[in-house]
Amino acid sequence: MTAQLPLSLSACVELRDLHLHTDIGSDGPHEVVPDAHVLDLTLWLAPALVLIAQDGMAHVFDYDPLVVEIDRLAADGHYDTQERLVTRIVHACAAYPEIAALDIGLHKSPVRQGSGSLGVRVSVDAHTLNTLR
Repeated sequence: MTAQLPLSLSACVELRDLHLHTDIGSDGPHEVVPDAHVLDLTLWLAPALVLIAQDGMAHVFDYDPLVVEIDRLAADGHYDTQERLVTRIVHACAAYPEIAALDIGLHKSPVRQGSGSLGVRVSVDAHTLNTLR
């Protein structure tokens, strides 16, 4: 799914196909155990953080610390649901005032007989993100 551009913003940072090292689910003896949990994340920012007059990290949103935090959250013990990890990542994003809104999706695969993916996706607008801050 391609992220949709919010009307009030025109810039974003996109993180795609990040394989997380995580333990999610309560798979029974006859259920398929996923071999991958994959994250897609779009962070909506002020255009001034993307359209820059000069090169340098001081002029852009430094997403590296957020990626480190996502890795930490993913490895932070067992999750029964993908939804709980997504919720924690949304809260981590709320800690960055540069992030105006976001779209996050997490899916696992395979689902059945070596195929398919199953996941959750949520879009968080500026009002909701500010409520979390």
